[in-house]
Amino acid sequence: MKVVLPGGTGQVGTILDRALTSAGHEVAVLTRNPRRERDIAWDGVTLGPWAEVIDGSDVVINLAGRSVSCRYTDENLRAMMDSRVDSARVIGKAIAAAARPPRLWLQMSTATIYAHRFDAAHDEATGVIGGSEAGVPDYWAYSVEIAKNWEQAQAEAWTPATRKVALRAAMVMSPDHGGVFDVLLKLARLGLGGPVAGGAQYVSWIHDEDFVRAVEFLIAREDLDGPVNLASPRPLPQREFMRALRAAWGVPVGLPATRWMAELGAFALRSDTELLLKSRRVVPGRLRAAGFTFAYPEWDKAVADLVGRVRSTRSVRRPGHSGRGAEQQKTRS
Repeated sequence: MKVVLPGGTGQVGTILDRALTSAGHEVAVLTRNPRRERDIAWDGVTLGPWAEVIDGSDVVINLAGRSVSCRYTDENLRAMMDSRVDSARVIGKAIAAAARPPRLWLQMSTATIYAHRFDAAHDEATGVIGGSEAGVPDYWAYSVEIAKNWEQAQAEAWTPATRKVALRAAMVMSPDHGGVFDVLLKLARLGLGGPVAGGAQYVSWIHDEDFVRAVEFLIAREDLDGPVNLASPRPLPQREFMRALRAAWGVPVGLPATRWMAELGAFALRSDTELLLKSRRVVPGRLRAAGFTFAYPEWDKAVADLVGRVRSTRSVRRPGHSGRGAEQQKTRS
């Protein structure tokens, strides 16, 4: 199978690239900074020679878009919008122009499209699209608009021979350096992994193995199109989420943070509090109805696996330390 990954050099792209390549598939990555032989230069906006790799491919998985790990200034929010919408539009043009268009276009989206809520979970059929909630910052609505326009750009593309799926993905948890789990683990190890603003807000997540398996499932299931939630069936409140992470690493205490403390921390990390404070209670209605089974439906099991992989990787990088002694040292750090 020939797979094209526009924007495939980020955390999620790296996960998919690694898994699909290991499975024996031919993977080409569209990137602004090509470094490998199978990396192909593009700008994410205009058609160019890169479009030739789309023609004759089997699957396109578009992951392009400016990282959300930044301060939500007007400039950054506009860059998030433009990079997502522009890349989706130009991918649509490349598919439309292809003599042999791919049979499937998977377009990255986000679970952030749903409303901030605590009382009920969002699935694809009954979930409430956000943007009009009371009592939340105005710019949260712009994040929803980004997601809506992202999906609309794919939906409007004229690609009659290509099935289209929008991946409304929750946070993908992997041990890779710089990913969201890496950041959360660092906070926990520093003693900062306690409840934020009470910790009642829900965290939706998906283990990286289940993310890859879900993508493979969607590739195989030709009867599924449109929006699909990629999230564990068991979202949980932030305080419970971080408690399980601390327990898996062996950190007994996590200092709580008020809303203003979260603002300071997000500013220091050059991130934004929406990532910490918005309640994302999202469940995979369509995946489960189609028969998909999760290897890691519960966070306790998922975080134990992720922590084990982090420790295994670090033990390999530090051969002078014995496994158990090194783990004890890391636990104390």
